[in-house]
Amino acid sequence: MRPLRAYAFAAAAFALQIALSSAAFAQEAVDPVKALAAPPARELPLKPSPEFAQFPRYVGTLGERQIVMRLAPKSDDPTGVHGEYQFTDTGEVILIAGDRAGSTLEAEESSDGTHITGNWVGTFADDGSLSGDRMEVDDSDPVAFELKPLAAGLPLPVASVAASKAATNAEQAAPAPAVALPSATPAGKGGQPVGGVSNLRTGE
Repeated sequence: MRPLRAYAFAAAAFALQIALSSAAFAQEAVDPVKALAAPPARELPLKPSPEFAQFPRYVGTLGERQIVMRLAPKSDDPTGVHGEYQFTDTGEVILIAGDRAGSTLEAEESSDGTHITGNWVGTFADDGSLSGDRMEVDDSDPVAFELKPLAAGLPLPVASVAASKAATNAEQAAPAPAVALPSATPAGKGGQPVGGVSNLRTGE
């Protein structure tokens, strides 16, 4: 009996050791404290896709910001279009896809490649330009866009509308130059100077 009991005890001890090891492994694998402490996965910003690099380009504005859009028909859908657009001030890339029926474009955009972040409705003109509104997912907050086709080989614009507007605001905020007083010296033949400017005179 003694050997049998010793064998049973040894077997039980071995089974307990395996169970404890498995429990420790499972706890380490799904430790809630470690799971909470782990940083959330960051969504990386989209980059220009090589797939769209040769697509027809459109340049213009979305609201007050300058963008470059690459848009072309889908190879497997005669009415479908897809591509991307990029803000020239920040470099942010947003995907766009939808349908073109005649001169009407209806498309959706995605800033992460997964979730829809906006809707586009526009019209193609006879000269190839595209205009319309970009809206939120629920069709609210329309923002006008105006795009014109850019011929192949021409360089992309680098200055953004935002930068141009900032420069304009800076010029408007600069102090106005002092206005010169009219000269007290009698003018010679040829009339009186106007506003102190010697090369601009009244008639004789």
